[in-house]
Amino acid sequence: RLGLERADTAGKALTVIVDLLEKYGQGGNCMESPMAFTYHNSFLIADRKEAWVLETSGKYWAAEKVEGGVRNISNQLSITTKIDREHPELREYAKSKGWWDGEKEFDFAAAYSYVNTARMTTSRGRYCEGYKLLNKHKGSITSEIMMEILRDKESGINMEGGFMTTGSMVSVLPQQADLPCIHFFTGTPDPARSVFKPFIFVPNVTQLSKTRSPTFGNDDPVKKQPRFQSKPDRRHELYKKHESAAVVMETVKGKGKEMLKEMQELEKQKISEMESILQNGCLDTNQVVNLFSQCVEEELKIY
Repeated sequence: RLGLERADTAGKALTVIVDLLEKYGQGGNCMESPMAFTYHNSFLIADRKEAWVLETSGKYWAAEKVEGGVRNISNQLSITTKIDREHPELREYAKSKGWWDGEKEFDFAAAYSYVNTARMTTSRGRYCEGYKLLNKHKGSITSEIMMEILRDKESGINMEGGFMTTGSMVSVLPQQADLPCIHFFTGTPDPARSVFKPFIFVPNVTQLSKTRSPTFGNDDPVKKQPRFQSKPDRRHELYKKHESAAVVMETVKGKGKEMLKEMQELEKQKISEMESILQNGCLDTNQVVNLFSQCVEEELKIY
């Protein structure tokens, strides 16, 4: 979020993130719970002209510039020997720990993780399966294909259970500066039962009240000491209605099927409208200020 706030290119956002990493490090609990669950982070950073993968281990990091084709990340390190930017002490630290002998070609994932990098693209896992799905459509990926990939449950990309996929996003970033970037957000869990709704950044965009989590001010358990003594309901209105609809989809087959069909039709209609904007190069900013909010209202009506 700070990269988005403080930078206007992918390269500058990368610098913002690694500077913050150097100054503050990373860590902290990932859950609003006394149970400790932490991990270090990976990032896909893209603008209209360039894209980077940034992967981290503590304050150390490596970055790979994406030159073409397809690229994905998942819950493991994936940068190997193609390193275009790195922490100045990345190799020396690996050497001091005995992870790298200083002679053979430096491999970031091999040195900084327990994963056997030779097996990363062959063993079954989210990273591997995601790469396969992207590679299958290389050269002809559309926003619809990306949505289909994010909905894939067999690959583990669309996760179920305790670590359920809670929100999904697809962005179209045209290289022509006169065309708008279009972002599709679900704002709800399980993309297989969600609507990807379009959003375009324009001045005076409407407040997204029905997809904004409630705030609790000083009563927020994250601000109280000791922390996490209670668990507030952070679900927004669309999230709550979506959860109720998901129960119907699972239990009332006929009604659920009909609801899902209406959701798919709404999504197709919105994708078609966005394609028209990109093909005609015509954007009425007054019309799109309500674009996302109106789609949320239409989705709520289906529920």
